Amino acid sequence: MSNIQASDVSASVRSAFNFDVDKFPLFGPDNMPTDQYGLFRSDNGYIDGIKSISSRYVPHSTDDVCALVEAASTMFDGEVECKTHWNKGHYVSVAPTRDRRRAIFGTDDNIFPRVIIRGGFDGKGFHGSMGYWRDACDNLAMMRKVSGCVVSIRHTSGLRDRMTELVETFSQLEEGWENMTVAAQAMQQRDVNLYEFVREVYADRVPTAEEIILAKTKKVRAVSTFEKMMESIMDRVVSERETTGRNAFQVGEKKIVSAWEAFNAVQGYVQHDAQAKKGFTSDFARILRASSDRYVLAAETLALAS
Repeated sequence: MSNIQASDVSASVRSAFNFDVDKFPLFGPDNMPTDQYGLFRSDNGYIDGIKSISSRYVPHSTDDVCALVEAASTMFDGEVECKTHWNKGHYVSVAPTRDRRRAIFGTDDNIFPRVIIRGGFDGKGFHGSMGYWRDACDNLAMMRKVSGCVVSIRHTSGLRDRMTELVETFSQLEEGWENMTVAAQAMQQRDVNLYEFVREVYADRVPTAEEIILAKTKKVRAVSTFEKMMESIMDRVVSERETTGRNAFQVGEKKIVSAWEAFNAVQGYVQHDAQAKKGFTSDFARILRASSDRYVLAAETLALAS
């Protein structure tokens, strides 16, 4: 991640995505012609995992991605932080620099806005999402239940000629940021029992009574896995409490935390601690996994409940 002037953001994006995406016809056995096309990167060939496309499909270009990033950068005056990622499409995060971050809960637990731009090749077009970053735990969360946090952009070529429209589209996310801070403050003011919260979020993974009884005499994977997860989530809360200056838990006391702490503990666990079958190629990949995780969505829904 680097700090760059908003006016220079295109150079950073072009450096990261220094390849083109083109479509070429697909052939059957014995070079049998078809009406389908595939997408290919100019540097390493066919993009696996994307459905074939028709002759009418026009893949977007790096120039289109640059236009989106430049438009999003106008939300933050001066320098911005920019981070890129490729996963069958272009992903870019744009955020204000550390000095311009917006404090919500004092100096020890800050959140600040970060816009995630997605330019996929799966027919879903472009969209921008407003998320928040927490320094206390290095979490980047995108809340799906808070209104105004996602904007869609029509997938078309030549976005550079629509800059005024794009700037206006991204400005709509500012309302989403305000909604997000209100939601965060409401969660901070509501107390929950952490154990009960996690058990409700992971209801389909809670060990059965039979498994718990059996675990007393032999190792039961469902029980040990759930216990390890609960321990990891609890360790995350304890660590964050120490980092943010909140009171430490006393021995034997019920683990009562704010709904804000509980949500971020689950989100942080999924982003940083939960294992993935194929592993991760980058921190950005972990962020994207957490953004679509069903347990993170369940935690958000529960934390926002009145």
